Order: sequence, then C-alpha cells, then structure tokens
Amino acid sequence: MSDTTTRGIRIEVESVYVEERSDPPAGYYFFAYHVTITNVGETTAQLISREWVITDSDANTERVEGPGVVGKQPVLAPGDSFEYTSFCPLRTSFGSMHGNYTMKTESGETFEARIDPFTLEVPGVVN
Repeated sequence: MSDTTTRGIRIEVESVYVEERSDPPAGYYFFAYHVTITNVGETTAQLISREWVITDSDANTERVEGPGVVGKQPVLAPGDSFEYTSFCPLRTSFGSMHGNYTMKTESGETFEARIDPFTLEVPGVVN
C-alpha cells in the first residue's frame, strides 16, 4: 500500500497479484493496482499526465509516461476523489512501482504529485 499527499493531492495505491492472467513458467506475472486520488487541499486541480517507474526483481526498469489516466484527465475540486484500476505485467514474481502525476491548478500552475513506491508481489514470495 502506498499513501502520499503532495500539495493537497492524496494518492493511495493498492496492488494485487492476478493469478488467472499469469503464466509463471513463461516468466509472466500479472498485477492489478487500484488508485484513489483525493483532493484534500483547498485548490481545484486537474490531472494532466502520469509517469510510472516499474522495476522488477532483476533490476529491469521501465518508464511509462502519457496523458491522463485510463483515458481521462479528471478535475478534482476540494473534497473530490477519482478512482481507477490498471494493470502491470512483470517478468519476475516481485517488483515495485512509483511515479507521479502532473497536476494543474485553476491558476495554471503545474506541480508533480508524488506516488510513493508500492510492491507488486506474488503472495508468499517475500517473507
């Protein structure tokens, strides 16, 4: 679980291993992660873009960047939340993700809302 607040934007992330979509003998492990973004501040902000850094247990790193999340660029007024679920395949049974969302305030200022690291792991792999 990851839970970080930057300038009033709280980002909570939980991940889960999706066994039925994974193929361990082929080195394919499938994970889902659920994100809740809540504006706990006093200024309306819009999510403009995302950047994820995905690292597997062999230290392979991949960056994923793009506009919005799941095809949307939500505007969050104070007190509003936006939730979505997305997916991440890995070649190993353990890894991590972290990143940031670029947010834009009503006044046009942009800032990076940090997403603290969270693990992607097959249950029982890490003691």
